[in-house]
Amino acid sequence: MTVPDAPREPEPSAPEHEADSAASEAKAATLRQVIGAVLWSFFGVRKGKHMQHDAVTIKPLQVILVGVALAALIVVGLLVLVQLVLRTAGQH
Repeated sequence: MTVPDAPREPEPSAPEHEADSAASEAKAATLRQVIGAVLWSFFGVRKGKHMQHDAVTIKPLQVILVGVALAALIVVGLLVLVQLVLRTAGQH
């Protein structure tokens, strides 16, 4: 003979996902913060706590747009530098 399960007391409500609750409380990243995160990623160094903060505040689309724009600026800057060097070398 089996005894039916007794009604269980409800467990205290807790956030199911801590990241979700943190994301709802975190403010959106500023353009300066996104640029900083992208530049650090170009360099290949980022502290763990900053990376976690970025993951909560920065949206993937922001990273993609800023990353492409900064990469284009770097390429254009290098092309201008090469042109200046070539012009200078040709004058002597």
